[in-house]
Amino acid sequence: MSEPTGAARRRGPFKVGDQVQLTDPKGRHYTFTLEAGKNFHTHKGSFPHDELIGSPEGSVVRTTGNVAYLALRPLLPDFVLSMPRGAAVVYPKDAGQIIAFADIFPGARVVEAGVGSGSLSAFLLRAIGDHGMLHSYERRADFAEIAQGNVERYFGGPHPAWELTVGDLQDHLSDTEVDRVVLDMLAPWECLEAVSKALVPGGILCCYVATTTQLSRTVETIREHGCFAEPQPWESMIRNWHVEGLAVRPDHRMIGHTGFLVTARRLADGVEPPMRRRRPAKGAYGDDYEGPGSGSR
Repeated sequence: MSEPTGAARRRGPFKVGDQVQLTDPKGRHYTFTLEAGKNFHTHKGSFPHDELIGSPEGSVVRTTGNVAYLALRPLLPDFVLSMPRGAAVVYPKDAGQIIAFADIFPGARVVEAGVGSGSLSAFLLRAIGDHGMLHSYERRADFAEIAQGNVERYFGGPHPAWELTVGDLQDHLSDTEVDRVVLDMLAPWECLEAVSKALVPGGILCCYVATTTQLSRTVETIREHGCFAEPQPWESMIRNWHVEGLAVRPDHRMIGHTGFLVTARRLADGVEPPMRRRRPAKGAYGDDYEGPGSGSR
């Protein structure tokens, strides 16, 4: 049985073509690709790539300036934060939430719109495996080119489960019997009609938006559409901790707001969404509300 795409690049001794992430004594990272006969240079000296080729992960190399660097392969979160960008990337904390709460499983048939730099595409492809299907749509050809280069660099070549289309989702979506749809775009509510026709009953729609106005419009439009159960909006934040002996405290900096996530389940055809029991706050749909359905409130 052949190994999954990219698996061979994640284990074993370092070899030519592998990406290496060096960590210096201050915790700073440097990423490069191993090439025979080349040297890695820093302001603290240099060392030959050949010194790492054939060595196990977790090796320590010293530069000509006698500075020690820890050598490991970059993890996917490290890779997406250092890769070339066309558009902003989906941060690892949000990609992890999408994989978990959109229930991306091996073999899943997934549609993604808004590829950007390919960060989320790489996470989705690793989750669905070689026998799944990821069809990604990107409006801008230059972003699609950058994303394709990043994804192929991570997996070591084209991924058999990936198809990339340049164009608008609502104009080009032809996939049917789709398990999951992930929308990372300015106006995901514009795609609901096309998405509802592609998703299987019980399938999950997941939207990633940046602002509160986008969040409100997305949630209210999903409710108004009628093909989805009650949407669930949330955001996540990460705070590291400083631990030195008995000096244990939160770090001064944290990864705060990056975006909002919204998930909703596709209902069976012809089924009306159950009546919402929650009472909106007084004034939530006041005279100044201009969202979906505002004309009938």
